[in-house]
Amino acid sequence: MADMQVLDAINLTNQILEYVEMAERSLSSARNWGFFDVLGGGFIVDMIKHHKLGKARDAMDSVNYLMQRLQQVLGSIQLPADYRMQIGDFATFADFFFDGVFADVYMVSKIMQSLDEVRRLKNKLYDLKARLEISDN
Repeated sequence: MADMQVLDAINLTNQILEYVEMAERSLSSARNWGFFDVLGGGFIVDMIKHHKLGKARDAMDSVNYLMQRLQQVLGSIQLPADYRMQIGDFATFADFFFDGVFADVYMVSKIMQSLDEVRRLKNKLYDLKARLEISDN
């Protein structure tokens, strides 16, 4: 891989990591609000939690876009193709409409799945970045 490609890949990886870390912070905050919701948080807590989830979703949309660009730069090196949050529309609907302990616990479990996936992606990106930096030297 040419030096310029390696530098482009490192820069893209750094950009992706920024968005991944934003998503991780937002999901961590949403998880904390979710725990509070399980204890009887109510509508306002639901609104805050879903605002945090929206911020995480926006960050992950940017991650997916940048991952596609990184794939183009890296060429033959395979990357995970698509990272979507594990929270579906029904889970969001149920969280507001049913707003009970079961819906809240389910929502927290979905948030935690997404958080785990984001953390796995972050670790893979740090590994990729380290390999790219080694090949750049």
